[in-house]
Amino acid sequence: MKNFAKGIFVGVAATVGVTAGCFYAFKKTVVDPVEEKEAMIDEHRRRAIRKRHSAHQY
Repeated sequence: MKNFAKGIFVGVAATVGVTAGCFYAFKKTVVDPVEEKEAMIDEHRRRAIRKRHSAHQY
């Protein structure tokens, strides 16, 4: 019975570790690039607005 409990514990720990690793990999490969692209687009938009306003200064 002792080995069975140890096996269950190791199996649960391994499952939790693999699940956490999958979520981390998904975040790094899918979510982070999308957020970086959105930040770059926002920065370009702000730069264009400043440039447009400064072009009409007299």
